[in-house]
Amino acid sequence: MVKVIIGHKGSGKTKLMIDLANQEAGTSSGSVIFINRNARLTYDLKYQIRVVCMEDYAGITDSDEYIGFIYGIISSDHDIETIYIDSILKFANFSLGDLPRFLERLDGLSTTYGMDFIVSLSADKEEMIGVDFSRYEILNQ
Repeated sequence: MVKVIIGHKGSGKTKLMIDLANQEAGTSSGSVIFINRNARLTYDLKYQIRVVCMEDYAGITDSDEYIGFIYGIISSDHDIETIYIDSILKFANFSLGDLPRFLERLDGLSTTYGMDFIVSLSADKEEMIGVDFSRYEILNQ
């Protein structure tokens, strides 16, 4: 399942994601992955969580490459329970227009591989034209 956390900067999205990931790390029998733009959250997350810093992968510049990168993570670990993706809309060359297809593709990966995705989106729900929110759980509304 794909779950989203929405709201503009300063609305507590990242704090909520950290809390959810840390809580899950204590009870999960599988892997928890946290994808962030940089390493600043590394010490806020429990050591059991695999933190992926996108600054280390500067060659990934759009949503198609990002999905390919996620496939690579999945192929290297078949025990993933949840992948957290923080602030995807702040990623290079990623726009609100890319969001519907990106979330649909994550939903397909979730179904195929039996894992959850929790994605934070720095925008209001009304700004995300084309996203079918009936397919996703909103965690902070």
